[in-house]
Amino acid sequence: MSNESTATPSPEELVADLLDLLNVEDRGGDRFRGKRKRGGVGRVFGGQVIGQALASAELTVPADRPVHSLHAYFVRGGNEDYEIDFRVERDLDGGSFSNRRIVASQQGQTILNMLASFHKREDGAHHAQPMPQIAGPEGLANEATLRREAAVAAGRTPRGPARPRPIELRPLDPLHWMQEDARPPVSNVWFRAAAPLPDDPKIHRAVLAYASDMTLLSTCVLPHAELSWAKGTIMSASLDHAIWFHDDFRADEWLLYTCESNWAGRARGFNNGRIYTQDGRLVANVTQEGLIRPITPKPRA
Repeated sequence: MSNESTATPSPEELVADLLDLLNVEDRGGDRFRGKRKRGGVGRVFGGQVIGQALASAELTVPADRPVHSLHAYFVRGGNEDYEIDFRVERDLDGGSFSNRRIVASQQGQTILNMLASFHKREDGAHHAQPMPQIAGPEGLANEATLRREAAVAAGRTPRGPARPRPIELRPLDPLHWMQEDARPPVSNVWFRAAAPLPDDPKIHRAVLAYASDMTLLSTCVLPHAELSWAKGTIMSASLDHAIWFHDDFRADEWLLYTCESNWAGRARGFNNGRIYTQDGRLVANVTQEGLIRPITPKPRA
């Protein structure tokens, strides 16, 4: 007999929950509120805060000015026990650009500061770095399946990312948890929403912002086999995160996230990523620096 509370949600249900999460409540006076993640426990996922902050800012900007960049600093870790409040400041509404400052807080304490810039569409010169010549997503296993298989093989109960998620990831390269040996800090992952999304471009930008916090930080850990979340030898957190939106896309169609890290040191790692559509258009660039502090594993009880 199936138990509704433990039944595996469908992709459509997972995406519906994600859309509900990113649909912030307008509380008036450029104040907004983001919901808690359904069933969330522990620290809030950074992509959620960025996605909700962007959704809040976009509600204060004319529809003909899509976001072209955002720059966020994580001040404190968010808590899944509480909703998130967003305050938007309208710093500029010029002839072509609008700028917004967004402060996210919980229980009166700031957890994220973000700047976002919006630009009317204009024609201009164009060039772009080509997409890497790599295999497409067809035939690749998704990350949740790989994690479940690894957990079962190790005699563990699948948890966390091993459960179905609203964003489907199909890695081309072994991720940090897949291998014991050090390797170059490069990662290529296909991703998309697990079910169709509405046509509103704002929703697709918010979903991309949410997904852009996945796999990026772990890229700088790949050359350091001694650093392992599974072994408890690393403390990590996103410190800042920036996205540049270049072109239109759909987040429910396959996007390639090609990530690399060109520096790590002083308990921090720097990462950058490029996001392409399957037909090779470069639609976004992402950068992030994160804490990657080596720690001594706690002894098991």
